Amino acid sequence: MTGEAAAKPSPDHKQVINNLSQWSRELGFQKMGVARRTIDTDIERYQDWLSENLHGSMAYLERNIDKRSEPAVLHDGTISVISFRIDYLHETPADAQHALAQSDRAYISRYALGRDYHKTIRQRLGRLAERLAAIIGPFGYRVFTDSAPVLEKPLARNAGLGWLGKHTNLVDPEDGSMFFIGEIFTDLALPESADEVSDHCGSCRRCLDVCPTQAFVAPYVLDARRCISYLTIESKAPIPEDLRPLVGNRVFGCDDCQLVCPWNRYAKISLVDDFKPRHGLDRADLLSLFELDEAQFDNLTRGSALRRISYAQWSRNLAVALGNAPQSAAIKQALSRRKDDPDPLVREHVAWALSRQQSETNGNDQ
Repeated sequence: MTGEAAAKPSPDHKQVINNLSQWSRELGFQKMGVARRTIDTDIERYQDWLSENLHGSMAYLERNIDKRSEPAVLHDGTISVISFRIDYLHETPADAQHALAQSDRAYISRYALGRDYHKTIRQRLGRLAERLAAIIGPFGYRVFTDSAPVLEKPLARNAGLGWLGKHTNLVDPEDGSMFFIGEIFTDLALPESADEVSDHCGSCRRCLDVCPTQAFVAPYVLDARRCISYLTIESKAPIPEDLRPLVGNRVFGCDDCQLVCPWNRYAKISLVDDFKPRHGLDRADLLSLFELDEAQFDNLTRGSALRRISYAQWSRNLAVALGNAPQSAAIKQALSRRKDDPDPLVREHVAWALSRQQSETNGNDQ
């Protein structure tokens, strides 16, 4: 949503920030800050990452470099970027690790268990801006969260919301890393926040070492082509056969690098009901999800971030997880019923899973 820019007296910037801070906490956000817009070094690193083709098939990341580099190009008139963060966990990282260890259960990245965060966060940021406009008068703004060419994490770092960890996620020393971030781009000339948080990763490399597919080519550098989140969400292609056993029971995304991060011992339980798990997806078994037809899948994922993938991708991911599960007559029967699936992507992965289920060594080589 964009408000109209209009001639108006300059508002009290300190009061604007105080109001937004108070109101945002009432809406479930934990922190906010005004970002320093200079991200030249980050853009250089981003372009180096693209040049190495580490983004895989995500061609959209190659576009709109000018908009990623300069917020005012993305939204005309932008002077300030206000970054916000909001927790999404509804269990402890230890609880999530326990769920991941249940090989007959589907593991879904914890951010995707509830309502689609894009809708929730954009609505709340829009309400913040509207409430501010009611006090200071109309001003220009636009809200974002993971929905436009914005280098959100560097901007949030510049706003003092954390540092970029070796796993490439933003880390807050008081709250860990399992939260969403969003922004208000505005024509208000607000003072930038205090100095950014220094990097506290030190010599720790737990996140790098735990990655099932060894997707980190170096600290702070992720090869998306090997990342389970990319393989199960972004990629519409077959999952490379050598990586399938490593996917385990992860059917939508992966949290491993965050679950082992020492800073996530401080991760807070979210107060936002929208992020609570829906339809028992935090404990659903693989077979029940695999046996859903397309209409049932559509119903299950309505209003959810799971809608980012198609029914074919969903079936592909579940077939791989079933191939990695302990041998079971019920699993073999379910896979056999779909060995002639009309979608070649599904057929390929079902055939692979059946071969795993029928082999003498079951594929618990994750």
